[in-house]
Amino acid sequence: MHRPKLSIVVPCYNEALSLPQLHARVSAAAKAEVGDDYELVLINDGSKDDSWQIMRQLSSSDPQLVAINLSRNHGHQLALTAGLDLCCGEQILIIDADLQDPPELLGAMRNVMAAEEADVVYAVRRTREGETFFKKATAAAFYRLLDRVTDTPIPLDTGDFRLMSRRALDAFLSLPEQARFIRGMVAWIGFRQVPFPYDRAERFAGETNYPLSKMLRLAFDAMTGFSTKPLTFASHVGLALTGASGLLLIYIAIGFLSGSAVAGWTSTMFVVVLLGAVQMFVLGMIGEYLGRLYVESKRRPLYLVSDVTGPVQGKATLGYRAEDRAVEISVRPELVEGHPASSDPLAETRTSTGSARTEI
Repeated sequence: MHRPKLSIVVPCYNEALSLPQLHARVSAAAKAEVGDDYELVLINDGSKDDSWQIMRQLSSSDPQLVAINLSRNHGHQLALTAGLDLCCGEQILIIDADLQDPPELLGAMRNVMAAEEADVVYAVRRTREGETFFKKATAAAFYRLLDRVTDTPIPLDTGDFRLMSRRALDAFLSLPEQARFIRGMVAWIGFRQVPFPYDRAERFAGETNYPLSKMLRLAFDAMTGFSTKPLTFASHVGLALTGASGLLLIYIAIGFLSGSAVAGWTSTMFVVVLLGAVQMFVLGMIGEYLGRLYVESKRRPLYLVSDVTGPVQGKATLGYRAEDRAVEISVRPELVEGHPASSDPLAETRTSTGSARTEI
């Protein structure tokens, strides 16, 4: 198998308006760096527009383009996982389809990787054009809170836009968890990782596919996937409430001994509501971790591939693709009427390379 010098992996969801421009700019940047020795891997994550039809049209005229159609919408992180699993380049560039991350930075990122002898060059956002103050503020707060609570240092103001070596990608692909926060997982694998500051552009076309609800889900996956500190919150709150209860008991005892104790409905309800709220929060946090354990225990594939166009050379190790699970069925000669019994005692167990074989 020929391994190209570069793979460019792009998850796409409802990006029909951006795909022609994305294809042109990414292809030009790749050709300027490695000539034709590259592959462009586009993953259609269950788009509801014409994204898949456009991908097929582009693939028919571009031998470097691989288009992968997932069976349904799996979400950005799993779609990106599918592309990373099926690409086969020596270096791998991860970029979104909205062109907020300029593909023309590929050459500079490759130069940094070579100069620093790095396995990962991750892009750090200096500015974010075309985004609201609310989104910028919440993103900044999220990254800083994540840095405080996670056990693995995750770079601030960094998305999935990055350049990786094959060694780093192979290490990443050894991580099989379902709830994936890829930028955190890449940080976890280690090796030499260096920052690359850049200015993020405005979205080329369409609307964002990451509304507030999806951002909150991603943030929760990051918190629970890389830290157990939310669980320790219960013990800290318990200690604090124990101290507060002790002070309350002293206050009640003083009031009783002095004869000035008055049954206060407000204070009673305040304590009841406070304790109830804390208990529900802690139970919800424990439930979130138990839910993650339940999902992981089912061991389902991370993604399912429906269709593929273009020269896919990678194998689906974290997901399911029919071509990688092909079964060769043959009939033992002794079971065919009129044919002498086979004298080969290993006929029932012989397998063919690259596929499972079932004999009847």
